[in-house]
Amino acid sequence: MAFGRVASMDRPDIQIYANVILGEGAIIGQWVIVGEPPSGAAPGELRTVIGANAIIRSHSVIYAGNLIGQNLQTGHGVLVRERNEIGDDVSIGTHSIIERHVKLGDGVRIHSNVFIPEYSTIEAGAWVGPSAVFTNAVYPLGRDAKKTLKGPHLLPGAKIGANATVLPGVVIGRNALVGAGAVVVHDVPDGKVVTGNPARIIKDVAEIDAYEVLGQLERRGEV
Repeated sequence: MAFGRVASMDRPDIQIYANVILGEGAIIGQWVIVGEPPSGAAPGELRTVIGANAIIRSHSVIYAGNLIGQNLQTGHGVLVRERNEIGDDVSIGTHSIIERHVKLGDGVRIHSNVFIPEYSTIEAGAWVGPSAVFTNAVYPLGRDAKKTLKGPHLLPGAKIGANATVLPGVVIGRNALVGAGAVVVHDVPDGKVVTGNPARIIKDVAEIDAYEVLGQLERRGEV
């Protein structure tokens, strides 16, 4: 990661709070807010770092306390809450929401209208299709619900189809594929395809022509 100096853009159409470090080459759209203080924190109290060459499109809000790598791209109206760790080359689509204490690895692609709740982990190269929803509370409003929040965990290269729902704490295996509209209630093994409600294994990813090369690499232990 290569970072620039404390941001000080003199533009009336954006708000960059104190203690924001913005990398060189950033492009900031209209009505963007960076460094928004979360509840209980003073403006500028939490350091916010965004690496070089970020593109933050109009009406997006990035809260304070985030550590974000190089080449971030957002769509329009993206919300990134506080205290997240986001790697290099991450893309977050229009109107998607990343809640707090989330980890996004290098090269993660999140499409539009996606919801990622607190304490989720999405590892390098994983892909989340439009309008997918992750959850983190097994029993919402139940006893100790707030103390037991745990979001899904996507291993490297996992792919989540459009409109899929992934339940709390579910692990999606390396290079696994979740079909569109699936409701995933159990862990998905590496390299498997699941579909339906509840999601069930229907085949290996390596059986799909589009992923044939990936299957060959898996058999040789190269991915």
